[in-house]
Amino acid sequence: MSAVPVVKSQQTLKANEKKWSKTLMDAGWTALPSVILDRQQALGLSAVDLNILLHIAKHWWEADNLPFPGKKSIAACIGVTPRTVQRRIAAMEAGGLIKRIVRKSSLGGQKTNAYDFAGLIEGVTPYAEEAIKAKEEAREEKRARLTRKRLLPQMKIAK
Repeated sequence: MSAVPVVKSQQTLKANEKKWSKTLMDAGWTALPSVILDRQQALGLSAVDLNILLHIAKHWWEADNLPFPGKKSIAACIGVTPRTVQRRIAAMEAGGLIKRIVRKSSLGGQKTNAYDFAGLIEGVTPYAEEAIKAKEEAREEKRARLTRKRLLPQMKIAK
C-alpha cells in the first residue's frame, strides 16, 4: 500500500479564495474592471451609481444574456428607495452609460428591465487604454533601469 500525500486545504485554494476565503467565494462574486472604480469620478458616477452598477453586474453571467434585476431588490440591498434607484438609473441612461431595455411577459405585462452596459464599456475604454499604456511604460522603464549599465567611478591605481 502506498502512502497518499495529504494536501493542505490552503494549497488547493485559488488566489481569490486565499484572499477572501472559500466560503465567501462559494457564496458568489462579481467581476468588475478596476478601471471603472479608478475612473468613477471622471465617468460622473456617484457612490450610489457605482453601487447600483455593481448590483446589476452581479446578475450579468453571460455576455449574450443581459442582467435584469428589479429596482426594489437593488434598493433593499443598498438601503435606498426604489425611486432613488429609478432616478439614478435614468441619470446613467441619460449620460449614455447604461441602456434600459423593456421586457414584456407573454401575457402583455411588464417584467423587470434588462440593462445594457455597452455605453459604459465604450465610455471607460479610453481610460483603460491609458492605464494599459501607463503600465507598459512603467514596465519598460523598469526593464531599462535594470539593464542600464552602471558607471563605476574612476579609480586611481597607485603605482
